[in-house]
Amino acid sequence: MSSLSPFAATVNVAIGGAFGAALRYQTGRAMTGWLGAPAMSVFPWATLAVNALGSLLIGLLFGWLARAGQGGDQLRLLLGVGLLGGFTTFSAFSLELVVLVERGQFTIAALYAFLSIALGVTGLFFGLTLTRLLG
Repeated sequence: MSSLSPFAATVNVAIGGAFGAALRYQTGRAMTGWLGAPAMSVFPWATLAVNALGSLLIGLLFGWLARAGQGGDQLRLLLGVGLLGGFTTFSAFSLELVVLVERGQFTIAALYAFLSIALGVTGLFFGLTLTRLLG
C-alpha cells in the first residue's frame, strides 16, 4: 500500500504516464525515420523495442528499489506504474511473470503467460470484429 495520499499517488502515476506515452510515440517516430516506413509496415519494430526496453527498465527499477529497501513508493508510482506503464504495459506483465517464476510458481506463471497473450489477442480480435460489424 502506498504511503502517499490517494491524490498524490494518482498525480505521480498521471505525470509518469504522460511522459511514458509521449516517449512511446516518439520512439515509433524515430524508428520509422531510422528504418523507413516499409520496414515498419512489415514488422512491429517499435512495439518490440519499447516492450523489450520497458521490461529491462522495470527490472532495473524494481531491483534498485528492492535494494534501497525504503522510500521507493513515489518512485515506484512515478517511474514504474506511470512512466513505464505509459511506455509499455508489457513491462508490468514481464515483472509479474518473473515474480511468479522466482517464487517457484511455474504452473501459475505458464498459465498467466498463456492467458495474457491468448485473452489479449482474442479480446483485440473480437473488439475489432465487433466495431467492424457495427460500423
